[in-house]
Parts: sequence; C-alpha cells; structure tokens
Amino acid sequence: MSVDRAEERVGERAEEAVDAAAATVATAAAVKYYPVAPGVQLNVRSGPGTGYSVVRTLSAGAQVPIYCQTPGTTVSGYYGTSNIWNNIGSGQYVSDTYVKTGSDGYVAGRCG
Repeated sequence: MSVDRAEERVGERAEEAVDAAAATVATAAAVKYYPVAPGVQLNVRSGPGTGYSVVRTLSAGAQVPIYCQTPGTTVSGYYGTSNIWNNIGSGQYVSDTYVKTGSDGYVAGRCG
C-alpha cells in the first residue's frame, strides 16, 4: 500500500470518529428530562414493576431522563394509573405515574 493510500485511510477513520462523536452528542441532547411529582421520594427499581428490587431513591424535586418506556406492573400514583415504566438509566426504572410527562401515553420509544 502506498503512503498516500495509507494517509487517506487514516483520514477516513478520523472523519468516521468525528461523525460518531457528533451522533453521540446529538443523541444526548435529544434526551429530555422530566420532573418527579412534587414532594415525592421516588423508588427506582431494577425492572419495570413493583416486584423488582429498589436500587435507589430519588429525592423530592428530582428530574429524570427518559431513555425508553416499557409496560410493566400497573401503578396508581400522583399522575393517575398506568402500566408504563420509564427507563432512566441502565437497570433503573420508575413508574410513569410519578413523572410529569404531560401525557397519559408513551413519550419515548419502547425499550428493547
């Protein structure tokens, strides 16, 4: 392989890396944060239901990102009754009934 061709391939890889980084930033910017119901300390569970273990508790006034949503245990909470669970991080789910999304339905893509 000639030196010119090797330099061209290095340049192409650098452009691909820049494109990938830009896509990651765009995706992160697209994630919207939503407020947890006022005065509520919200349990974060390891899966989409009340039968999953609590992995942490959010303090009152917290805001959460919603990466995706999935059906799970039906819960009655501050904002009504629903079986929608919000994925707010790896292995972290909260009931949509405690998050002010402005909708009774899905506001993000389905998980999985």
